[in-house]
Amino acid sequence: MPECVSDDPMHGITLKMMVEQLEEAYGWEALADKIHIKCFNVDPSVDSSLKFLRRTPWAREKVELLYLYTFHPKRAGELAMRRRNPDGGR
Repeated sequence: MPECVSDDPMHGITLKMMVEQLEEAYGWEALADKIHIKCFNVDPSVDSSLKFLRRTPWAREKVELLYLYTFHPKRAGELAMRRRNPDGGR
Protein backbone atom coordinates (compact mmCIF):
# COMPACT_ATOMS: atom_id res chain seq x y z
CA MET A 1 0.00 0.00 0.00
CA PRO A 2 1.54 3.38 -0.98
CA GLU A 3 2.27 5.91 1.72
CA CYS A 4 0.75 9.39 1.60
CA VAL A 5 3.45 11.76 0.45
CA SER A 6 3.11 15.39 1.45
CA ASP A 7 3.68 17.99 -1.24
CA ASP A 8 4.83 20.44 1.45
CA PRO A 9 8.63 20.83 1.18
CA MET A 10 8.69 21.65 4.90
CA HIS A 11 7.30 18.22 5.76
CA GLY A 12 9.86 16.38 7.89
CA ILE A 13 12.23 19.37 8.10
CA THR A 14 13.10 20.37 11.65
CA LEU A 15 14.02 23.87 12.76
CA LYS A 16 17.52 22.61 13.48
CA MET A 17 17.85 21.27 9.92
CA MET A 18 16.69 24.63 8.54
CA VAL A 19 19.19 26.64 10.60
CA GLU A 20 22.05 24.30 9.73
CA GLN A 21 21.27 24.33 6.01
CA LEU A 22 20.82 28.11 5.92
CA GLU A 23 24.08 28.65 7.81
CA GLU A 24 25.85 26.33 5.39
CA ALA A 25 24.36 28.11 2.38
CA TYR A 26 24.91 31.71 3.55
CA GLY A 27 27.20 31.73 6.58
CA TRP A 28 26.32 33.56 9.79
CA GLU A 29 27.22 37.03 8.51
CA ALA A 30 25.03 36.87 5.40
CA LEU A 31 22.27 35.18 7.38
CA ALA A 32 22.35 38.08 9.86
CA ASP A 33 22.09 40.51 6.92
CA LYS A 34 19.03 38.70 5.58
CA ILE A 35 17.28 38.25 8.95
CA HIS A 36 18.09 40.93 11.49
CA ILE A 37 18.02 39.01 14.76
CA LYS A 38 20.62 39.06 17.51
CA CYS A 39 21.20 35.29 17.60
CA PHE A 40 22.62 35.50 14.05
CA ASN A 41 24.71 38.60 14.83
CA VAL A 42 26.25 38.14 18.27
CA ASP A 43 28.27 34.97 18.90
CA PRO A 44 26.05 32.90 16.57
CA SER A 45 25.61 29.17 16.96
CA VAL A 46 22.97 26.64 16.02
CA ASP A 47 22.08 26.01 19.68
CA SER A 48 21.64 29.70 20.61
CA SER A 49 19.63 30.29 17.45
CA LEU A 50 17.34 27.36 18.19
CA LYS A 51 16.68 28.60 21.74
CA PHE A 52 15.65 32.01 20.45
CA LEU A 53 13.67 30.78 17.44
CA ARG A 54 11.68 28.27 19.49
CA ARG A 55 10.52 31.08 21.79
CA THR A 56 9.93 33.69 19.08
CA PRO A 57 7.29 32.83 16.47
CA TRP A 58 7.83 35.90 14.26
CA ALA A 59 11.57 35.14 13.96
CA ARG A 60 10.93 31.45 13.31
CA GLU A 61 8.53 32.42 10.50
CA LYS A 62 11.24 34.56 8.89
CA VAL A 63 13.67 31.63 9.03
CA GLU A 64 11.07 29.28 7.55
CA LEU A 65 10.32 31.69 4.71
CA LEU A 66 14.01 32.21 3.95
CA TYR A 67 14.43 28.43 3.91
CA LEU A 68 11.56 28.11 1.43
CA TYR A 69 12.82 30.89 -0.83
CA THR A 70 16.36 29.49 -0.71
CA PHE A 71 15.72 25.79 -1.25
CA HIS A 72 12.24 25.70 -2.85
CA PRO A 73 11.90 28.98 -4.77
CA LYS A 74 9.26 27.75 -7.24
CA ARG A 75 6.87 26.83 -4.43
CA ALA A 76 7.83 29.46 -1.86
CA GLY A 77 5.22 32.11 -2.71
CA GLU A 78 2.37 29.63 -2.87
CA LEU A 79 3.38 27.92 0.38
CA ALA A 80 3.94 31.23 2.17
CA MET A 81 0.39 32.33 1.27
CA ARG A 82 -1.06 28.98 2.34
CA ARG A 83 0.75 29.16 5.69
CA ARG A 84 -0.51 32.71 6.31
CA ASN A 85 -4.07 31.91 5.28
CA PRO A 86 -4.65 28.17 5.79
CA ASP A 87 -8.44 28.33 5.29
CA GLY A 88 -8.14 29.81 1.80
CA GLY A 89 -9.68 33.15 2.77
CA ARG A 90 -13.03 31.73 3.90
